[in-house]
Amino acid sequence: MIEVKATAQGVTFSVIVQLRASKAAIVGSHDKALKIKLTAPPVEGAANKQCIELLSKALGRPKSTLEIISGDTSRHKQILVRAKAGAMSIEEREQLKEELFRLGNSDQKTP
Repeated sequence: MIEVKATAQGVTFSVIVQLRASKAAIVGSHDKALKIKLTAPPVEGAANKQCIELLSKALGRPKSTLEIISGDTSRHKQILVRAKAGAMSIEEREQLKEELFRLGNSDQKTP
């Protein structure tokens, strides 16, 4: 199960990325983190960019609301999801948590 934390800025969660996969996909959860396969190499931020794009599409949120707050050069990353507008409501936070749990509990998802 994915560990999701509410913060003053929004919601944070961990991801573990596998680079240079044959297909980009969210593949479930591992060690309380969302596991993601990326096709991009870890060069000039390409993998981080693809990670944000994949999460944005899977969560149905603008890329501008997602940010890697730690782990830029690591396979283990912390992601911050901000509110779409203004402060994050309790309802928006709960919907986001449900979506992350859904993504973490099923196999081989591609948005």
